Amino acid sequence: MAHQYVLEFATDGRGTRDITDDIARVVSESGIATGLAHVFVQHTSCSLTITENADPDVRRDLETILARLAPDNDPAYRHRTEGPDDMAAHARSVLTGTALTVPVGAGKLLLGTWQGIFLWEHRTEPQQRKLVVTVV
Repeated sequence: MAHQYVLEFATDGRGTRDITDDIARVVSESGIATGLAHVFVQHTSCSLTITENADPDVRRDLETILARLAPDNDPAYRHRTEGPDDMAAHARSVLTGTALTVPVGAGKLLLGTWQGIFLWEHRTEPQQRKLVVTVV
């Protein structure tokens, strides 16, 4: 048995958004007690991550690290189609990933105590994002 649902989010621009409760709701509604929840974002300039959910400084520090690894408006970038943050957003997405798989037990996500699932927007301006959640 499989259950699939598309979630849509409006982001506020660059930064993280906790989507754990949204994913947990899809898992609960699926009726699947034991299995896997696969989450995939249908875009190339944002990503998904599982990280610390209690201290927002962790996510701010991760943003700082990515800014060092993939800075906006680097003169070496050739791809600038949608602005100075465009190529950096693509690079950040590649570095952090567009899909996650989380085990499901007793109809719930089996995340650790301090883990949350986050949509990580890499563009500086607000965006509309779609995620596909598949529970098997």
